[in-house]
Amino acid sequence: MKVCPRCDAAITLPTWRCAGCGWQADTVGSFPALAPALAESSQSYRPEFHAELASLEAGNFWFRARNRLIIDALRDHFPDMTSMLEIGCGTGFVLAAIRSNFPAAILTGTELLGSGLVVAAARVPGVQWLQADARRLPFVDEFECAGAFDVLEHIDDDNAVLQALHRSLRPRGGVVISVPQHPWLWSDRDALARHVRRYGAPQLKQRMESAGFGVIALRSFVSLLLPVVWLTRRLARRADADDALSELRIPRVVNGVFGAVMRVERAMGRMGVRFAVGSSLLAVGRKR
Repeated sequence: MKVCPRCDAAITLPTWRCAGCGWQADTVGSFPALAPALAESSQSYRPEFHAELASLEAGNFWFRARNRLIIDALRDHFPDMTSMLEIGCGTGFVLAAIRSNFPAAILTGTELLGSGLVVAAARVPGVQWLQADARRLPFVDEFECAGAFDVLEHIDDDNAVLQALHRSLRPRGGVVISVPQHPWLWSDRDALARHVRRYGAPQLKQRMESAGFGVIALRSFVSLLLPVVWLTRRLARRADADDALSELRIPRVVNGVFGAVMRVERAMGRMGVRFAVGSSLLAVGRKR
């Protein structure tokens, strides 16, 4: 159910208005806004990047590979999923893939930044969009599944986000999470992307369990390409502060080769091969 962020009472009205205390959501553009003061915040992400990011994602090997792994996780663990919440949905690239693979599911996307919602809404019709702070989600026992895809690393209080996701899920609901892995891979690129941490697998598992999730799958990815990731981060000069997307502008041939490597890695994963290391980490949990 939807709940009032002021008094925590159930909101039964079709709009974001509480019949009990009189609270009503503001709007950012055409979207209900629960944290309007943060809609243009640049603390966790730069709003101006969303338009260009949307143009880069569809062709970039990493975003395509991550989408395939997310869909694999949902099909493997929650094949009958009929409702899903994605927090920090950005430009809607993941939700577009979920819509294609789960066409009957009711989808809700929240994003802190209004610029992201504009792009996402144009990309994926039929989704319920909401401007909201992921640490303070206005839902209780509402969704069968939830996702946070490269979001937690941007937020100081990631425990609050995990607890909010737990509260938003129905009993035994599922969560899929991806994060950048290995603190020893930290570089200027992380700082430019407004990351506050990279995760170790035990760290992510512990935080999910502390929030009330049982972790049912945990896997590294971008494993075969990890030496390339490490080398490019060590050799790269300090990037310009206004060009945090430069590492996504990859020559077509290189992007094609990397995409082929990621397809091989995924095929190995489907055969049961698990890698101990990788620049990213995917976790699947279930609400206890």
